Amino acid sequence: MATMADPHYVLAAWFSPAYPVGAFAYSHGLEWAIGNGDIDDEISLRSWVTDCLTHGAGRNDAILLAAAYRDPDDAEIAELAAALQPSKERKLESMAQGGAFAETTSAAWNIALEPAAYPVAVGRAAQALDLPLELTIQAYLQAFAANLVSVGVRLIPIGSTAGQALVAGFHGDCQALAQEAMAATLDNLGSAALMADIAAMRHETQAVRLYRS
Repeated sequence: MATMADPHYVLAAWFSPAYPVGAFAYSHGLEWAIGNGDIDDEISLRSWVTDCLTHGAGRNDAILLAAAYRDPDDAEIAELAAALQPSKERKLESMAQGGAFAETTSAAWNIALEPAAYPVAVGRAAQALDLPLELTIQAYLQAFAANLVSVGVRLIPIGSTAGQALVAGFHGDCQALAQEAMAATLDNLGSAALMADIAAMRHETQAVRLYRS
């Protein structure tokens, strides 16, 4: 497919809840944290998602997406993205979504993509269609935050309007992280969202659960 004239249209399609990557099936460990009582209202949910964005997988994914965009043929970036996952279910979350994204996008947008971790697959696809990198990162991060908020809307529960207010509030974080990732290298990768990682590990043995992570 030729370079798309409207990147907003492409990104809106890719990160729509209707795009079949299965994001709705993953909670990033949030299901365990809610069940454990660590998150029980809008304030605690906002704090948790902010940490995941700015100090956890959100920031790392932004850097990996940018690296894959700049060098889509570098297999080591894909290997690093898979190796960085802190638990079995978090690896499933990234690899399964990335594989589904690559399969769907290859067919729907007529570009050749190999299965890879989700941010790597998105970075490669954005490069193939010559989409603006910073805008792509922002859209990816917004979808990441929105999916976590949707878990809270269902499980805490909080109202849908309150959930959308939280999503709107993450706009500045997504912008700042995208700008940071534009200037970052793989040497800047790192995570300090330890409770989110622990929650994802403990979710693996949770007796009753709705989500795959």
